[in-house]
Amino acid sequence: MTTSPTDQDDYGVLRSKRDATRYQILVEIAERQPAVSQREIADEIGITSQAVSNYLQDLVELEHVDKQGRGRYEVTKEGVDWLISQTDRLRSFVEHVSEDVVGQVDVETVLATTDISEGETVSLTMQDGTLRAMAGATGSATAVAVTDGVAGTDVGVTNVEGVVDYELGDVTVVSIPKVQDGGSSAVDPERVAALAESHDLVAVAGVEALAAATGAAVEVDIRFGSATAVQEAATKGLDVLLLAAADHVSSHTDTLGDQNINYEVIDAAEE
Repeated sequence: MTTSPTDQDDYGVLRSKRDATRYQILVEIAERQPAVSQREIADEIGITSQAVSNYLQDLVELEHVDKQGRGRYEVTKEGVDWLISQTDRLRSFVEHVSEDVVGQVDVETVLATTDISEGETVSLTMQDGTLRAMAGATGSATAVAVTDGVAGTDVGVTNVEGVVDYELGDVTVVSIPKVQDGGSSAVDPERVAALAESHDLVAVAGVEALAAATGAAVEVDIRFGSATAVQEAATKGLDVLLLAAADHVSSHTDTLGDQNINYEVIDAAEE
C-alpha cells in the first residue's frame, strides 16, 4: 500500500537531526572522495571538525563509508543505497509541501484601486476584465493583502472569501465570406464600425477578417490566438466582437460553447 507523504516514515532524515547530519556528510564525502577534508565538510555544513570525525566513525561502523587511509574515505554500496532511499523520501516530502501545502496558500495578483497595506483586508471586484482590490471589507468578495501597493499598482492577495460579483461577457461573431466568395468587399464597413462601438474588444481571425476591420477603420485588439483570447476575455466579463473568416468560425464557437459563453453569429454579407 502506498503511504501518504505526511506519514512519519516519509519525513526520512528530517525526523532526526543525527540522521540529517549523516545524510549531509555522506553527500559531502561522495562529492570529494577519496581525499576527504574533515575541515571542509565541517565548514560546509556548519559543525565542528570533531563532530565530523565522530560522525565518520559512526558511518564506518554502519558500513556506509569505507576508510581507506588517513583522510581517505569512500561511500560504500550500502551508503549509496541509504542516500538514494533518503533522497527519494525527501523528494516525496518536498513535492507534498509544494503541491499540497504551499499550493493551498494561493497568491492572486490584483490591481489596487486605493492604497493598500500588507495584512489589510481588501474588497475584490472585476472591472474591464481585470481583478481589482480596494481597502476595506465592503464587497461580496474579500481577501488579505500580502504586499503593499498604491493605487494603480499590482498587489498580491490571499485568503479569498466570497464570490466576485460580475457577469460573463457576450461574443458577437461576424462571419466574413472567404475571399473567393467576396471576402471583405462583401462586408458593410459602417455596420462593422457600429458593432465595434458597442463592444469592449475587437478580435479578428483570418486575413479576410483583418481586411474587413481595416476597411471599417476599426482598431483590432486581438489578432493571434483569437479562440483562446476571446474566450478568456468573455470569461472576465468583456463583450467581444469577433470578425472571423467563414472557415474560422466553427473553431471559435466550439471553444465558446465549451465554456458556456453566450455568443451570436452574424453573416456579414446579410443585412
